[in-house]
Amino acid sequence: MADSGNTPNDDEERIPAMQSLLDNPFLLLFIGVVMPAVFYLIWGIMEVVSIPIAQ
Repeated sequence: MADSGNTPNDDEERIPAMQSLLDNPFLLLFIGVVMPAVFYLIWGIMEVVSIPIAQ
């Protein structure tokens, strides 16, 4: 009796792009370091710009 459409191509499921990105620990480390640094940099620039000019 033949298999009912169970070919080797059916067994190989394609990994979603987001899962393959989040499975990379170095990418997660990079994102975890860069994102807070960028936010704090922007926050600091906004604070410096908002300081009133002395007269």
